Amino acid sequence: MRTESQIKRKRNELAAQRELLLTRASEAGDEANARRLQEQAGQLDVMIELLDWVLNAPLGSYHA
Repeated sequence: MRTESQIKRKRNELAAQRELLLTRASEAGDEANARRLQEQAGQLDVMIELLDWVLNAPLGSYHA
């Protein structure tokens, strides 16, 4: 099991990678290359959302 600080570090790392990809996509001269970079940034968004869910997981029971 990962610690909260490890998860936060990974989330920050992914967020930095996402920003880099978006910057590269905006500077890309080729439309296909820009689209590919934006798709990769979208995949990182999903991974970041999953880590956010882990950090803010609901407590208790849904059937209480």
